[in-house]
Amino acid sequence: MRLVTFRVDGGSRLGVVRDDDEVVELSEPADMLSLIDAGDGGLAAARSALSSSRAKARRLADLELLSPIPEPRGNVIAIGRNYQKHAEESARKEGYEPQPPTVFTKAITSLTEPFADIAIDPAISDKIDWEAELAVVIGRRGANIKRTDARAHVFGYTVLNDVTARDIQNEWGGQYFKGKSLDRTCPTGPWIVTTDELKEPQRLGVRLRLNGKLEQDGNTRDMIYPVDAIIEWVSKGMTLLPGAIIATGTPDGVGFWRTPSETLHPGDVMETEVEGIGKLRNRIVAASRD
Repeated sequence: MRLVTFRVDGGSRLGVVRDDDEVVELSEPADMLSLIDAGDGGLAAARSALSSSRAKARRLADLELLSPIPEPRGNVIAIGRNYQKHAEESARKEGYEPQPPTVFTKAITSLTEPFADIAIDPAISDKIDWEAELAVVIGRRGANIKRTDARAHVFGYTVLNDVTARDIQNEWGGQYFKGKSLDRTCPTGPWIVTTDELKEPQRLGVRLRLNGKLEQDGNTRDMIYPVDAIIEWVSKGMTLLPGAIIATGTPDGVGFWRTPSETLHPGDVMETEVEGIGKLRNRIVAASRD
């Protein structure tokens, strides 16, 4: 199933995409976190609504889609340098040998809608970069999860663009959290694809187009640490909560590590896609001075 959160009548609703062009509204639960908490029963209710001829349906094209989980449980957990070629391109630029993947977090206030404009302010950062990623949504609470059990803790998958202020990221000794947590710069969505529909996360194309030009063209099979290994590692001594989001890293092709570096500017349009899930589309705009 493809599960969406959308805005209607000043509030938000939960729905299931049907036939690519309509959304069946769920009367309950009220939000995605509640649906995740409901476990198999919640998913069964969603499937029942999807197949019901009496369910309230809306045209997908008419809806304003929100982030599938507007406020996940805890910061977004993120993995840096998890694709070998990306690890190598960043190492070349900074003059060191490739290092193991890094675990960091992103503030939940960085999340924004799948088709939202992203405002940048050069007074805060003038080196904004793109990073297309597969994101994992945790469905079952767990700590010290064995790799063989990791997939059972996954609720589903979504698309994420880890937009990054590279100048902030690289100041003060390395500020991953701050450089990747600017308000409303991290689009997610357009929906969560549940594991019954997307059974194999390690054969998915990950692409980003900037103004129509293909800039990133990777595949999740090239991850240094695949999804199950990521879950095993980040859960060591640390509980993963239902509704937590894990961003699994980006392939090579980001702008800042090029020679010369490339960054985002007002008027640019990013299209971020993960095969089997969907596509984000975000326009860069100048921040308001009001």
